[in-house]
Amino acid sequence: MPSTVYSFSSTTELSGGLNAFVEKVSREAIADHGAVSVAISGGSLPKLLSKDLVHNKNVDFSKWHMFWADERCVGHDHDDSNYKEVKKTLLDHVPIPTNQIHSIHEAYAINKQSEKAAEEYQQQVVSFFGGNGSLPRFDLILLGMGPDGHCCSLFPGHPLLQEANLLVAPINDSPKPPPERITLTFPVLNHAKTVVFVTAGEGKQDMVQKIIEEPQLQLPCQRVQPNAGHVYWFVDDAAAGKLKQASYGTYKL
Repeated sequence: MPSTVYSFSSTTELSGGLNAFVEKVSREAIADHGAVSVAISGGSLPKLLSKDLVHNKNVDFSKWHMFWADERCVGHDHDDSNYKEVKKTLLDHVPIPTNQIHSIHEAYAINKQSEKAAEEYQQQVVSFFGGNGSLPRFDLILLGMGPDGHCCSLFPGHPLLQEANLLVAPINDSPKPPPERITLTFPVLNHAKTVVFVTAGEGKQDMVQKIIEEPQLQLPCQRVQPNAGHVYWFVDDAAAGKLKQASYGTYKL
């Protein structure tokens, strides 16, 4: 199933469109099953997401459960921590109950025990979604795009691209520092209801064009294809600069 790409004139407009989209997903999930399960990556994504979302009074954050699509094995207050960035931009400003914020086990992370951290985080995921053997089904997974086409901590050519059993996998040889991390795997990504990639800037336009218009490359971002869900791309016009006009449209709620 092809992705839906929405391009915006600026990052300000992008944040506004993303805010409206997330509000819609949140409202529909709560109406359907009383809660919203969200997994998020780091990078520039939390800032773009939070700019308008933190002021949105139509989102019932008390029903949100926050997870991380990937995380670095560092302390929660470390500058490399995805948790720290999400906390600073979003969690410190919205009323998500503390027991509904599912972060990496900090002691394992600080001690670079990626295997234990991944195992413990998988238990958190299973505990929330139920351990009946079925795959977890996130309402919303928000991802960035790496300059090499990676997403989460799933890198081109890495053996983790073939992982079929673990929900959360450790990685000790990330080509980007720090090397020790944990990540959701493709079986989880591809069982989500909605996946949204968010990226901006002229420096991303070559890779955005490849991912959207050259699917034969099979880059990690291209392998995110939910079997019963959909993939959306929220980009600014700079990042969309090399896409054919027919590849994208203007987002309307």
